[in-house]
Amino acid sequence: MLKIRLQKPGKSVKRRYHFRIVVIEAGRPRDSRFVDDVGYYDPSQKRLKMNLDEYEQWLKKGAQPTQTVQSLYKKYRKQAAAAAQ
Repeated sequence: MLKIRLQKPGKSVKRRYHFRIVVIEAGRPRDSRFVDDVGYYDPSQKRLKMNLDEYEQWLKKGAQPTQTVQSLYKKYRKQAAAAAQ
């Protein structure tokens, strides 16, 4: 089973974490190899970027997003719709 979840790459500098949004096997550890990179999230700078087409394709293939990623997706989709207008 595939999951869409956050991955914390590298070391933090003064606890300023940033995350990748990745598609990964459900049983794998958080920072192991992933299948696909869908976007990134930087909470300290409030920066969020997602490839919506890839995300939706993985959902169609059966990947299950975590609650955090699902809420980030809704937030980003709303921002993208507002920017398009």
